[in-house]
Amino acid sequence: MKIFPAIDLMNGEAVRLTKGDFDTKEVFSSVPNDVLEKFKCSGADSLHLVDLDGARDGSIANFETIKTLAKRKDFFIEVGGGIRDMERIEKYLELGVGRVILGTVAATNFQFVEDAVKKYGKAIAVGVDAMNGYVAINGWKTITEMQDIAFCAKCRDAGVSTIIYTDISKDGAMEGTNLKVYEKLSNIENLKIVASGGISFLKEIEILRDMNIYGAILGKALYKGLIDLSDAIKTAGQR
Repeated sequence: MKIFPAIDLMNGEAVRLTKGDFDTKEVFSSVPNDVLEKFKCSGADSLHLVDLDGARDGSIANFETIKTLAKRKDFFIEVGGGIRDMERIEKYLELGVGRVILGTVAATNFQFVEDAVKKYGKAIAVGVDAMNGYVAINGWKTITEMQDIAFCAKCRDAGVSTIIYTDISKDGAMEGTNLKVYEKLSNIENLKIVASGGISFLKEIEILRDMNIYGAILGKALYKGLIDLSDAIKTAGQR
């Protein structure tokens, strides 16, 4: 299983939120590249990068920061947040980003997802953010009537190979993740699931690994010292 340490960007800074609430912002570094260097020293080679400003209002306020991080060739980087047109997908891929994550647009304009997958294949992932079993959009501010598991299956049927699934109620709370939903998601054939939201204990990484979950994103638990990244990477690779 792959471990994706996370950097969430606001105004060019590395921050963390709790349950998607922008009012809970904590700044952990004004130099995100320094954070990435610490991840490298712990053995990481993959990064989950989110433009929170883009997710909230579609802006490109963090583009230069993302450009700086993407210049590093020692990381596989997936980027999400405010990606709602082909132009931004192309810009990120041209920077060297390995995978772009479609969020709100996937729920509001599914034809766009189908078109993007036809054009860019496995470089397209869909971020499914959910609250109480329903898909959330617009920076988690709006809860739709679409059921999360069914939507993931729909994405798979459209050719999407990777889903990043986040249970909003668990995100940033450091109280554990929603293992039950990942057990259900693991039964969707031919779909790579990246678990996100609230992973706080090495035991959870072990359980997700044994479910054959493709990847796990670690955020606040790393920044707060609840999980050691090198231990997480080691656990993810053990059988």
